[in-house]
Amino acid sequence: MSETPAETPETPDAPAPTIVLTEVPLKAFDVTRITALHEGDEPAYRVLVPADTKRNVLVSVLNHLSLFEMREALEALKPVNRNAAQTDAETTLAESLKVLEDAGMQATGLVTEDDPLPLLEAEVARIQAGEVIIVTEPHAVQDTFHTDWASEARERLGVPVLHVYTGDWRLG
Repeated sequence: MSETPAETPETPDAPAPTIVLTEVPLKAFDVTRITALHEGDEPAYRVLVPADTKRNVLVSVLNHLSLFEMREALEALKPVNRNAAQTDAETTLAESLKVLEDAGMQATGLVTEDDPLPLLEAEVARIQAGEVIIVTEPHAVQDTFHTDWASEARERLGVPVLHVYTGDWRLG
């Protein structure tokens, strides 16, 4: 696991930290939308990025086909390179932290295991997060059958969970 140090608010009136779970590098659009939710509060952000080294090939192919992404569907058939997945996650984390910091936000982060939900649950309790924002690409199969991270997090966590699609105004 790769990590940047976690910081929790030092003053009692500081807003509760917000956890952002993302599978893609945050874009300026995403950060603008996320920070607009906390205008005037400026909570600390904790970014979690899973190293997707295990994935369901069938679900990945179906997701891409449902979005008419033929090239991506073919790419999904290739086996996952564990080292490349870890490197991609570290890059995603670094880029996401930079975009948040460029927007003037305090942000730390961590690369998680394949299934980020156990660590997400632990981090919510550890830093007493006020909410979780999950940023993903659209996943037709998981979103339709409510097996996506946001649906599972809503069932397991005692905090609000918002699911947004990267670079888009739509909510998941």
